[in-house]
Amino acid sequence: MSDGKSREATLRGLPSVDQLMRHPDIQGLRGGLSSEVLTRIIRDALAEVRSAVLAGAYRDIPAGELRGSLTGWVVTGVLARSEGFSDIGPHAVINATGVVLHTNLGRAPLSDAARQAVATSGAGYSDLEYRLDSGARGSRHDHLAKLFRDVLGTPASTPETLDAIAVNNCAGALLLTLAELARGREVIVSRGHLVEIGGGFRVPDVMRQSGATLVEVGTTNRTRLSDYANAITPATAAILKVHPGNFRIVGFTEDVATADLASLARKHGVPMIEDIGSGCLLEITDFGVPQALREPRPQESLAAGASIVMFSGDKLLGGPQAGIIAGEPALIARIRHHPLARALRLDKLGVAALAATLGHYRRGDALRTVPVWQMIGATSAVLATRATAIASKLGMAGSKVRVISGVSAIGGGSLPGVTLPTSLVAVTPLEISAEELSTRLRNHHPNPMAPDVHALRYHPNPMAPDVHALRSRTSSSVPVDPEASRLQDAVTIPVVARIEHDTVLLDPRTVMPGEDDALVRMIRRASLSR
Repeated sequence: MSDGKSREATLRGLPSVDQLMRHPDIQGLRGGLSSEVLTRIIRDALAEVRSAVLAGAYRDIPAGELRGSLTGWVVTGVLARSEGFSDIGPHAVINATGVVLHTNLGRAPLSDAARQAVATSGAGYSDLEYRLDSGARGSRHDHLAKLFRDVLGTPASTPETLDAIAVNNCAGALLLTLAELARGREVIVSRGHLVEIGGGFRVPDVMRQSGATLVEVGTTNRTRLSDYANAITPATAAILKVHPGNFRIVGFTEDVATADLASLARKHGVPMIEDIGSGCLLEITDFGVPQALREPRPQESLAAGASIVMFSGDKLLGGPQAGIIAGEPALIARIRHHPLARALRLDKLGVAALAATLGHYRRGDALRTVPVWQMIGATSAVLATRATAIASKLGMAGSKVRVISGVSAIGGGSLPGVTLPTSLVAVTPLEISAEELSTRLRNHHPNPMAPDVHALRYHPNPMAPDVHALRSRTSSSVPVDPEASRLQDAVTIPVVARIEHDTVLLDPRTVMPGEDDALVRMIRRASLSR
């Protein structure tokens, strides 16, 4: 038989899509994939085997085994392709890096109240843009404005003295503010404030998209008040100050205080806008950070006379991703009515989470309830106790485990160069490299047959086991529900750690309460993997 006829005969042995849909191994996929998706996967697998046949493969298969062999290869291809379809991210991970605001891991974890607010808002309808008192249309901004006044203003703050809105992130806040207040006009900014904010995006690029014209003054390391004053012209729309939150210039430096810039701006009748980035509402020096390295606080900038202050929601504020714009009500009203405000607005889940987070600051319990501040405020004694407990539970053959002193970082474009003392669990594997152990820790993906960790985290049913509730409990205060523990044991959670000197380092500061046992389990599992 010629090669061409042999290939044709082989192709006739391929099963049809309908036959494959009824195959027992593929039948098991129907509960997790729609018929349309499964059909597409089958056709892709068939096409791959068909191409291999046309390329000369499978020519030596005995005729009596041909159909079964081809079917087996197609089914294998279908099963291989379907694996990725059951893996829906983002995945929950254990952050053992010691970086509190890890941008790649989602920055700030939400508080219990914020998570519950998201679950409640997402589970049904809400009064997002509806006034229950009058039955009229409302504004999503109203849910946040009073909270912002209470948190950022003085006891005498009113809607006539302070207003605020929130959009999707701080870069969006800057874009929106400049688009409304400075399009077609000039904005003065120090060369030392022309920062890159991550992902390759730079302040000059954002300003350009807003339609404003950038006017650079001073030098990278020294800018004086006179530099700003000399640059003001009739075309000036605003003075912009940007806090360099992800780097620090030291040595022969000079910058202009917010109060002085605000005074200059008022003198010339233009707004002074300050982008302070991190949204630190608490006094960071209370946690051992030197005064020279402290973060500016938005309430201080407003008190100093800034017309507009912008900051992030998911950094030191400890809430969801958001860009907050606070300041003079007349300016906020203009910004609120710009077309971009709708394009950049927060959705109902973001509004709910941000409102709940601000509620912690209004009540004065943020230090106890906001995870970012719980991590920053963790004492050396507590961290040492947790690290020692984790190390003692490991005790593995094939690895050297010890507790060593180290440092944690704030991260997330906040407090560059600031570190916090911590205790690290150092795991030095003896049979594999530290890189291999770290890779195994990351690549233990969730088992699709195990309970969904995200569903457990946010399940609104108070009787359902809540893995996230386990995180917020300590072993010394609240007994862990055995059923919840059993479910958590069934959940595989990737661990992200750091490596130094061929040793995997695990920092308990950023391991959420309730995750210590899961961390131990994952390290053991990764160490035994082959």
